[in-house]
Amino acid sequence: MREEPVVGRFAPSPSGRMHLGNAFSALLAWLSVRSAGGRMILRLEDLDTARCKRAYCDQIEEDYRWLGLDWDEGGSAGGPQYYQSNRGAYYRAALDHLDSQGLLYPCFCTRSELHAASAPHLSDGTTRYAGTCRNLTAPEAAEKARLRKPALRVRVPEEEVAFCDGVMGVYREGLAEQCGDFILRRSDGIYAYQLAVVVDDGLMGVNQVVRGRDLLSSTPRQIWLQEKLGLPHPAYYHVPLLYGGDGHRLSKRQRDVDLGALRGAGVPPEAVVGQLACWAGLLEKPEPVTARELISLFSWDKVGREDILVPETVIGR
Repeated sequence: MREEPVVGRFAPSPSGRMHLGNAFSALLAWLSVRSAGGRMILRLEDLDTARCKRAYCDQIEEDYRWLGLDWDEGGSAGGPQYYQSNRGAYYRAALDHLDSQGLLYPCFCTRSELHAASAPHLSDGTTRYAGTCRNLTAPEAAEKARLRKPALRVRVPEEEVAFCDGVMGVYREGLAEQCGDFILRRSDGIYAYQLAVVVDDGLMGVNQVVRGRDLLSSTPRQIWLQEKLGLPHPAYYHVPLLYGGDGHRLSKRQRDVDLGALRGAGVPPEAVVGQLACWAGLLEKPEPVTARELISLFSWDKVGREDILVPETVIGR
């Protein structure tokens, strides 16, 4: 039986400039695809158009190329279908399919009500939904809808979902106890990440997902949604996160480690790639190297599970 070609993707949220953590995931995703002779997709996850600007999309493409990475499908050259903000019809169809199974219900809870709820806190600091609107009758829901537009939640079962991550190993989660009913469309009409990423990966033929460890806990609910929508399960690889000296995960708010600041300081792309490769376990020490030179060195067996501390002076700065 012929092995299925690898189809991977880099799918950033264009809410700011790429930082070293984004670049770390992007490099590993690209190396995994290129070392297998697969196909790479660039998808811009700009669901929240108030935060995600087209200028950031263009910067991401520029920084991605500057790192020496390329893609085979998508991005600005691929057309509007590779921007999630243009894919609402696909998400509506998925919601209709879930609704036909009796899995959706309207939720009228405000943000303040959710924060005030006595529901258990999850490991990521969020709160598991207490099910306040789960059993509203049709008349009760209609009355509430006169005052407030609802979000749409999906009913999750008393079911455990387990999978083997290519980096982190076996991960399992009880959907009802550890996840709870989650939102698929916000009250302002914006589709939730959990729905959009499942639909897009399925329709685009993505069979390998490489992303940060912070999204590991999202995977069981995405696998469950894939089953309900009749979509295949990709292989998952959740890579370590990069942390600054203050103990906080690198974010787009920390301008000193974004690629714009590094480029402005005159740091060459080969130095950035070499440092990322060292953190990934592909090089014994940080030294300038191109992304293509790393293809023959790449193996998931070399990538560790431990998060990475980024020193205050990084990459020769």
